[in-house]
Amino acid sequence: MHPMIAVEGLVKQYDRAKVTAVKGVSFAVDEGEFFAFLGPNGAGKTTTISILTTTLSMTSGSVAIAGHDVQKEAKRVREKVGIIFQQPSLDQQLTAEENIRFHACLYGMYSYRPAFKLMPAAYRNRVMELAEIVGIRDSLFRSIKKLSVGMQRKLEIIRSLIHTPAVLFLDEPTQGLDAVSRRSLWEYIDNVRKEFGTTVFLTTHYIDEAENVDKVCIINHGEIAECCSPEEMRHSLLRQELILDADDRDALTRELSELGLFHKTKNHIIVPFRDSTAQEIISRLNTKLSLLEIHEPTLEDAYVEYLKQTGGESK
Repeated sequence: MHPMIAVEGLVKQYDRAKVTAVKGVSFAVDEGEFFAFLGPNGAGKTTTISILTTTLSMTSGSVAIAGHDVQKEAKRVREKVGIIFQQPSLDQQLTAEENIRFHACLYGMYSYRPAFKLMPAAYRNRVMELAEIVGIRDSLFRSIKKLSVGMQRKLEIIRSLIHTPAVLFLDEPTQGLDAVSRRSLWEYIDNVRKEFGTTVFLTTHYIDEAENVDKVCIINHGEIAECCSPEEMRHSLLRQELILDADDRDALTRELSELGLFHKTKNHIIVPFRDSTAQEIISRLNTKLSLLEIHEPTLEDAYVEYLKQTGGESK
């Protein structure tokens, strides 16, 4: 089975640029996979996404989306993907619903009709369903110019999902959304993945949004630095930690030292561990504990640690 997204030896050299933006990048995203593409400023992330979504040409290499070459079959690729761009891409002269209608007709879903009420029931029901999910139903027929930045973001989400794409590119999808709208969006996207097997390609400032992805890739200096599951990334860069304390803290630290367990004391005693389990460590202690917590590193913790090690900066 071919991957839904296949990138092989992708290179992008901008004219007159001294540094190659993307240097032989290769990765694959399987059908139905939830994939996160992360990287610091200037890493080559935006360039790569622009090539994948047919808005930028490549210097060399190959990229296929749903089996279609992005250069030779750009139109077929665009029919297969939905995109929520980081920068607004709405027609400011139209109403919210008109933006959606033109998009749906452009994709060949329906024949164009000059008014919402004249469109087929399937279109009207789909638009109202999505508008309810992201909380824009009451603003559907208002001019774009009268909508807030957050409301315009919600409209872009509806427009990208209207044709139920095989691949959904999310470039900072929740930027400008409140917490409730963010949660509603992710719940809907999760349902879309389950119901239609949609492949989701995510970039985000909010690393916690990538916590439950199937695979995460970090691009840095134009090259893929890491590409694995979030769990593998967390464990490769960080250790779990036991947070301990005791009424007799001196006895506890002495005991940990005698057992050869590395620990550091701040407000409490912290014992990093990787090869042993928490239970194995605790079972070897005789000092009565007054505090016991297990800290599991998050993907964000791992990503920040990676940036510290490489001298990068988060986007």
